[in-house]
Amino acid sequence: MHMETIRFSRKDSAQFFKTLNKRVNEYFNENKIRKTGNWRLHLKTIVMFALFLTPYFLILTLDLPFWGYVLLSMVMGVGMAGVGMNVMHDGNHGSYSNKKWVNKFMGGSIYILAGNVYNWQVQHNVLHHTYTNIHEHDEDMEAGRILRFSKHAEWKKHHKFQHFYSIFLYGLLTFNWAITTDFQQMYRYMKRKLSYGKLPSPAINWSTLVITKVLYLTIWIVLPLLFVDIPWWQILLGFFIMHYVAGVILSVVFQLAHIVDDAQTPLPDETGTMKNTWAIHQLFTTVNFGTKNRIVNWFTGGLNHQVEHHIFPNISHVHYTKISKIVKQTAKEFNLPYNEYKTTRKAIISHFKHLRELGRQPALQY
Repeated sequence: MHMETIRFSRKDSAQFFKTLNKRVNEYFNENKIRKTGNWRLHLKTIVMFALFLTPYFLILTLDLPFWGYVLLSMVMGVGMAGVGMNVMHDGNHGSYSNKKWVNKFMGGSIYILAGNVYNWQVQHNVLHHTYTNIHEHDEDMEAGRILRFSKHAEWKKHHKFQHFYSIFLYGLLTFNWAITTDFQQMYRYMKRKLSYGKLPSPAINWSTLVITKVLYLTIWIVLPLLFVDIPWWQILLGFFIMHYVAGVILSVVFQLAHIVDDAQTPLPDETGTMKNTWAIHQLFTTVNFGTKNRIVNWFTGGLNHQVEHHIFPNISHVHYTKISKIVKQTAKEFNLPYNEYKTTRKAIISHFKHLRELGRQPALQY
């Protein structure tokens, strides 16, 4: 990866991560369990795909009133987000299974979610997980000029209102994947020769992108146009509703873990070195929320356990509730932060409050 300007400190005299890693490994060894997914994840996979695809087949086969199509499109959006957070995410982190081909297959589910494996792995696994919340390095913090997610980003007058209009833009996340974002990202990443693992052949990478986009649009737009006897605009509306619902869910889940008051956005010093080691950096830049809520835990794929996920991305989310006790206790012993909001509601309030603060003119804010 071409990022020589950023280095993490190697000074951890107290050996926090070494101690934490040892304790987590002991937990899995003593309980004789694997770090990858288990039957609970496999069952959840069936549920999420059913939630995502069953409404699609109902739309193709049943004669429904307009409100029925709208409702099923919304359900597909919920299922789409569920597959992304629970199945695709673990697969592309290599934590779904101990078998590489299973991880590759499950990670490939992103193609029916409108995304691309190469782009997602570079943006998420490489840029976001390595340079978490670092301005101009973590692309998940970048929202062009429309939204301001960091105090280090350029301020514009319209940012004063971003805590009002941001939620309406969040719904465009996956819709943009389908239309423009993947093409822009692939061009940018290939030009910089970024990759998660071996750099793929440009010809194969671009061919895969074009072919999967054609297949995606065929499945979700062309086939319904051919087999469903409703106006074309209702098909397009349903497609947009599905993406909008999924986009809002996925965007909000991410923002609650990183764009809140308690998540720091540190910068490197003049030599390009961060103050903390990589593992300690994750404690300062990530936040948990609603971890006692079983529904939130189940549906978000453990992304509400963001602290555990960022330190141990190779461990399946089904184990986060258990190892969170170890992470929290170890952080406390080493006098390090363990940021968490007890409820999702408090995290949501913090997020929009933080957006309001970031929307203020910097000269008046800092």
